[in-house]
Amino acid sequence: MPKVLITDKINKAAGEILSSVAQVDFIETLSEDDLAKKIVDYDALMIRSQTKVTPKIIQAAKNLKIVGRAGVGVDNVDIDEATKAGIIVVNSPDGNTTAAAEHTVALMLSMARHIPVAATSTKEGKWERSKFTGIELFKKTLGIIGLGKIGSRVATAALGLGMNVVVYDPFASQELVENIGAKAVKTLDELWGICDFITVHVPKTKDTLNLINKDTIAKMKDGVRLINCARGGIINEQDLKDAIESGKVAAGAIDVYTSEPVAADNPLLSCNGDLTLTPHLGASTAEAQINVALDVAEQIRDVFLGANARSAVNIPALKANILEPVKEYMPLAENLGALVGQISKGAIKAVKIAARGTLSTLDVSPLKVAILRGLLSQSLDNVNYVNAPIYAKNRGIDISETKSEQTCSYLGLLSVKVVTEDGEYVVSGALGNDKTSRIVKINDYDVNIEPDEHILLTPHVNKPGMVAAVATVLGNKGININMMQVARKGKEQQGESLMIMNTDISVDDDTLNEIKKVDGIINASFVSLK
Repeated sequence: MPKVLITDKINKAAGEILSSVAQVDFIETLSEDDLAKKIVDYDALMIRSQTKVTPKIIQAAKNLKIVGRAGVGVDNVDIDEATKAGIIVVNSPDGNTTAAAEHTVALMLSMARHIPVAATSTKEGKWERSKFTGIELFKKTLGIIGLGKIGSRVATAALGLGMNVVVYDPFASQELVENIGAKAVKTLDELWGICDFITVHVPKTKDTLNLINKDTIAKMKDGVRLINCARGGIINEQDLKDAIESGKVAAGAIDVYTSEPVAADNPLLSCNGDLTLTPHLGASTAEAQINVALDVAEQIRDVFLGANARSAVNIPALKANILEPVKEYMPLAENLGALVGQISKGAIKAVKIAARGTLSTLDVSPLKVAILRGLLSQSLDNVNYVNAPIYAKNRGIDISETKSEQTCSYLGLLSVKVVTEDGEYVVSGALGNDKTSRIVKINDYDVNIEPDEHILLTPHVNKPGMVAAVATVLGNKGININMMQVARKGKEQQGESLMIMNTDISVDDDTLNEIKKVDGIINASFVSLK
């Protein structure tokens, strides 16, 4: 049974989901060295933000197949190293959306009305009403950088408060922005100078690190207020402190930091001005903690059961919105790759994928990954949806894709041609009316078979007695035939046919060699599919 290690005080509900498929161990957050020792025997690791999954951890994790981050950000996981090791990394992009958006709005309101300092003053027995005169949000302009799920919710809430909302997001269309009632700007320089409040909702990347700094702050309105509930480091901490103390920035509200827990030398801790600091509370609601724990636990469970992770951050081709339209073709795609991998000979030089019919109108990148996994699994160990494209690239295999809306005999037809040093091999598949996978072409032969664990392929001279001769060999070996089909090349009568038999057990090499000795048999091969 697989073993799952859960750390960082994740809700126990995660263990209840995983216990049906794995042994689950809960532990406290460990240091890098201690986790490297502990992780050796585990197949999955589930974390929040405290645990850092470093190259050292990944190298020590000999059995690790998946890392689940119960939350949105995965900057505490070395994605590149995990991908190289064939480890799937999943997160929960939706589980804490509401919590993070509401915390952003709460900080914005707190800044506007000086709530944290006013509360402290009142508890000290003071009555400083005039000191804490605030401002209204009504008709103020909020700049939102990043209109993802959280940014969109913040925008909706701000519009409900009567604010003007300006959005910068190069990946959001103007129509999308305008549909929620906001105004889109094409550059950040258009945004800086017109906003009373600015909030960031983008991931931390090389492009967004220090996105707000002394230079960009200089372009802002005097008295602007800044909020960061996204990732630490998007707002430069030293520059923010300086801007607040100089009066350029009226107030700041920060929930995330470059280093967490906040180090004693963090400049924000010594800021002499209006600055609200919270200890990464964006996802800290009872509902969000349960939601992200359940989401990630379900994904780990599904991976153990052979299904796909719906929120894998290092498998872009399997993102939910891309996978959903073609998910019914995924098993077929992997079986096509496995089939062509078993019938082909020689080093692979190229893989050519063709989609026809309704498939031609869809993004088939997930099917491409599935094909590569099935194909490369025939010659390499531990190939999965993460490392299959990497293996193909490292081996210099050229991958190409074509689409055609030309009508065919099937609603959607998927074909795979493998070019090797020895020749070309082609297989095609489609889904039946009942959504079952069908193999419909093997090289020059038109066939119609379901993928099966045990398939015997015997091209032969088209003459009487061939089926009986092969069946006799199998019978003498105690191998039962479950299904049999004879296919010809194309639609016309040819001198050769392909005999396809589904058997109840594997056909070993000795049996194959005996079949090859039958007069009229051109070849015999055994393939195994899912």
